[in-house]
Amino acid sequence: MLMRKKGGKEAAGEGNIFWTTMSDLLLGLAIIFMVLFVLAMTGFTQDSVKAKQSQMEASKELVEKLKEANIDAKVDAMTGDVKISDLELFEVNSYVLSPKGKQYLDKLVPIYIENIFANAELESNITNIVVQGHTDSQQFANLSTENEQYVRNMTLSLQRANSVAEYIFRTNFNKMYEDKLRKMLVVEGRSYSDPVLVDGVEDFDKSRRVELKLKVKTFDILSRMGFVSFHD
Repeated sequence: MLMRKKGGKEAAGEGNIFWTTMSDLLLGLAIIFMVLFVLAMTGFTQDSVKAKQSQMEASKELVEKLKEANIDAKVDAMTGDVKISDLELFEVNSYVLSPKGKQYLDKLVPIYIENIFANAELESNITNIVVQGHTDSQQFANLSTENEQYVRNMTLSLQRANSVAEYIFRTNFNKMYEDKLRKMLVVEGRSYSDPVLVDGVEDFDKSRRVELKLKVKTFDILSRMGFVSFHD
C-alpha cells in the first residue's frame, strides 16, 4: 500500500513536471511568434503611417482648393471624405441630378480627382474611391414594415450614388486619370443606416447626402486589425 501511495505521488510529480515543461514551451513559442510578428509589422506600420500622413496632407490641400474655387463642401480633414447634401444634387425624392447638381459636380470633381491622382504617395495606397449614398429615416407613406422602408431607402441611396458616379465621368476632369478611375470607383448605398445626429437627434437634411470616400490599403488593414482607428 505504501509503495502504491509513493508510486502515485511520483507519478503525479512526474505529470506536473511534464505539463509545466509543456506550458513553458508553449509560452516560449508564443513569445517567439510575437517577436517575429512585431518585426514583420514594423515596416508595414511605417508604410501605413506614411500613407495616412499623405492622406491628411491631401485632405488639407483639397479644403484649400475648394475654398479657392468657392465650392461649398464639407471635407473631413483626417480622411478627405467629402459630404454633399442631397439638396445640392437632387430634387426631393428624386435620384435624377438637377441642373444645379450637375453644375456643382462640374466644379467639384476635376479638383477632387486631380487632388487624388496628382499625389503619387496617396494614389499608390488607394484601393477604392467610393461614392456612397445616404437617406434619412423618414417613412414612405405606402410601406408598412421597417424592412420595406429600409430597402426602399437602400434603393434610393444606391440610385443617387450611381447617378453621381455616372456623371463624374462626364465632367471635365483630367482624362489621363480615366483608366485608374474606372478601376477604383465603387458605388454603395447605405439607406438610413448612418444618420447624422445633432444633440442626439437625427438631422434629416444632413442625413440625406452623397459622400466621396477614399479607402487606403495599409491603413484600412491596420484599422480592421484594431491597431489604429481614426474614423468615427
